[in-house]
Order: sequence, then C-alpha cells, then structure tokens
Amino acid sequence: MVHQQRSQSRLSPFSDTTDMNDDIVTLLAPRLAYFAGVARTEHVTRAAHEMQVPQSTLSRAMVRLEQDLGVDLFARHGRTVSLTPAGRTFLTSVERALAEIERAADEVRADADAATGKVAFGFLHTMGAETVPALIHAFRADHPRVRFSLVQNYGEAMLEGLRAGELDLCLTSPIPDAPDLVARRLDEQKLRLVVPADHRLAARRRVRLAEAADESFVTLEPGYGLRRITDALCLEAGFRPRVAFEGEEAETLRGLVAAGLGVALLPPPAVPRPGVVELTVTAPRAVREIGVAWLDGHPDTPPVAAFKKFLLSRRGHLLP
Repeated sequence: MVHQQRSQSRLSPFSDTTDMNDDIVTLLAPRLAYFAGVARTEHVTRAAHEMQVPQSTLSRAMVRLEQDLGVDLFARHGRTVSLTPAGRTFLTSVERALAEIERAADEVRADADAATGKVAFGFLHTMGAETVPALIHAFRADHPRVRFSLVQNYGEAMLEGLRAGELDLCLTSPIPDAPDLVARRLDEQKLRLVVPADHRLAARRRVRLAEAADESFVTLEPGYGLRRITDALCLEAGFRPRVAFEGEEAETLRGLVAAGLGVALLPPPAVPRPGVVELTVTAPRAVREIGVAWLDGHPDTPPVAAFKKFLLSRRGHLLP
C-alpha cells in the first residue's frame, strides 16, 4: 500500500482552487520545520528535544499536518516513526522550501548589515557620469564595504520605484511634492542653451531664452523632469517651444544639436561635446533643483541610513 488516503480532508469544503491553495499554505507553513525535524530524527521525543518544543506540541502538530493534507506522512512504531512514501515525497519539497527561506533570511540580513549591507539608489541619467561616482567614492571612504544597486532612470519612474520598494533613495529633479514621499533639496544645477557650432548665436557667451523662440528644440520626452523644466522656462520667456525631436538621454540630444537639428536646454556635460556651443542663459534664471527623495515612514536599514545622512551632508556642494 503506497499510502492511506484519509477519508476526510480539512480542505474539502473549498471549491475555489486559488482560495484552497492560499488556505493550505497558511495552514501548513508553521508546521513544516516541525515535520522536517521529526522526519530527520524519526523520533518525536528526540525531535522535540532538539527543537526545544514540548513533545505534546510536536505530536499534535504532526497529527494536524496529516489531517490538513488528508494523507498519512508517518508510520508509527511505538516511540519511533518512519516516513511513508507520501512523507518522503513531501519531505523533499519541504527541505527545498526551508532551504530557500533560510537563503532569503540570510540575504535580507546581509543587505541590512551596517558594514556590508546594500543601498538601492536611483538617479537621473545626467548624474551618472560624474556626480554619482564621486558621491559613492566619497561615501565609501568611511564605509568601504557597503554595496550599491544603482538604477538610472527618469524622475517619475524612480518615484514609482520608491513606492514599489525597489529603491531606497533617489536623486531627482524637480524635487517631488507628494504626501507619501519625503524630499530634501541638495543643490541646483545651471542649464545652458546648447546650439550647433555654426548657429547664429554660437559666437555669443550669454543669451536670453526669448532669443531662441523661433528655433526648433530637441528635448527629453514628456514625463521627464528636464522636459517639464524646459517647457516651464520657455513659457516664462514668452513662447512655447517647437519640438522637433524627443529623446531619452541628454547626450543623445547634444548629438542631435551637433547635427544641426535644433537647440536644447541641458545641464553641463561631463565631457565637452564637439560641434556644439553652450550658452549661459541670463533670463529667465535657468536652473534645476536637485534633491534626494525617499518613501515616508519606510524604515531604513543601517547602510541606507548612513548613505542618506551622507547625502544630506552634501547640501550646497552635491555637484562636482
């Protein structure tokens, strides 16, 4: 006989498969470690001693486990037990599940370790070449073993990453104003009007933005913070920008400008780009604020708390 199917199953009244699966996980999960201990020792008293639980508690847990499954997992022989074929099948999966739980527990403990933990840090594409590497280099002078998961994205996507628990902190612009987020201003970055090297304004060093009202603009796509800032500055200068090309990355836009396809409002490049001239905008005041944001009420692990404190200490001198 392979195994005895119990005549009544605790779960039999459930008709919906999804509900039944959820219910059985809830019922079984607390007893899996007990089952593995009894299966390993094949002796309830010995297993109870090793796991430091009363024998009666362990015996009742095994009986309830078999009742919930509707299957005999053990054959009883006085004070000893042995696994039935069904019990051996179940044990294989239980040991795998318990090992995965242990691995996950080790991973989250390691990520929270003050010395060697991990920070999930998001930042704008334009801050990836110089600003973020310099920040992490400076931070690791005092925290040399802290690890980073780095995510480059546009502002709204990073804020959603905070809300989804995928990011601990992010550097973004504009600084968000949302009830579920905390944001702190760290610095501001000047924006320049970037024109082709042979452009009519290229011989100038300074320019009023209104002087570019008739130009075609290359901009980031809607949803990007820098696009919103560009649109707002142009409106303040008295015009709506005529957008010829939209992209996802500032250096791509510089390439389009160099090719003579338009002008752009951009932060300074990490490395000067041939074929373009970058003009100081005198009016309106063309800057973007850079801030750090995190999810309100979200508890920080020690490495995240340390990096947040470090970022806040860089107010006014965040940028290289």
